[in-house]
Amino acid sequence: MLSRSSQNVSAPCDDKAFADLGSEHLRWAMRRVQFQEGLKTGFQDRVGTPIEEFLFQRWLKGAPGADRIERMGLPRRSIEKRLGDRLTLHIHPRSMIRDVNFKGVGGKRPSSSAFLWDGEWDNSRGDLRHGSRYEFISDLDENRADLTRTERFRELHKHLVRGKPWRSAHEGILLDSDHKILTYLGIYLRFLDDMAQNGFDTGRGKDTLGVVVTRDGHLLKINRGLHRLAMAQRLGLPSVPVTVRAVHRLWWEEVTAGTTGQPALERLAGALAHCRPEMHPGTLDPGGEQPPIVWPTPRFPEPAAESAGS
Repeated sequence: MLSRSSQNVSAPCDDKAFADLGSEHLRWAMRRVQFQEGLKTGFQDRVGTPIEEFLFQRWLKGAPGADRIERMGLPRRSIEKRLGDRLTLHIHPRSMIRDVNFKGVGGKRPSSSAFLWDGEWDNSRGDLRHGSRYEFISDLDENRADLTRTERFRELHKHLVRGKPWRSAHEGILLDSDHKILTYLGIYLRFLDDMAQNGFDTGRGKDTLGVVVTRDGHLLKINRGLHRLAMAQRLGLPSVPVTVRAVHRLWWEEVTAGTTGQPALERLAGALAHCRPEMHPGTLDPGGEQPPIVWPTPRFPEPAAESAGS
């Protein structure tokens, strides 16, 4: 059984940076993953999306069955298509300290295809300040002079010694030597330093920083872009963009106030602008409340200095 830190090893962005960490041993596994992803994407494009659009159009027009379509959760992709950048909010990364931890609700997750989520999921939260991603990035930063001193190196080296080097067919990575492990960790460190020098690059990651809205209208992080958020938190960047992927049905009903169709979407977009990150623990948190941490001194490009020098 892998440790928590080993289970969470993954590439945060920019697959090209990890190209030298591949192996011929992963060729067929990678092809299998690519084939499966191709099937999934093809089915969604040819079958799933057209059905979602058909249903969403009926809801927009208030056609028979519109109420049932809303009870089903409304198609997320169709709402993203209509609202676009209006689903993007800008927050201070160090205020985004709570995420959804589905362990507190028995691991039950709402459908990722639905925009409206029912249930108690928003009362089950984790603390990102003590999460594996922030601890990983902080460990790299603090031990940048010698990455063999990091907890992640020790974990990956143990798997190597046991003859079971860490691998990911999805990312095309096989860490079958200490050199590869150090190269892998160094890539993360370069991502961090690049962010410190150039700021948050929205076009670099594979996923946007996804968030969901609680019944009280607060933001919780979900499992998208956690490494990049951890880097932004470590650096103390002034702002990062997050994208709303779903909202609690109770909040939806409150802000839409009985409207439907386009008027409801307009009310939603207007209310999202006032959403702020959730700062407090939930009533169903699977772990106990943890103490706050001391954030390191911020370091990021100063816009005033840049403009003064131009």
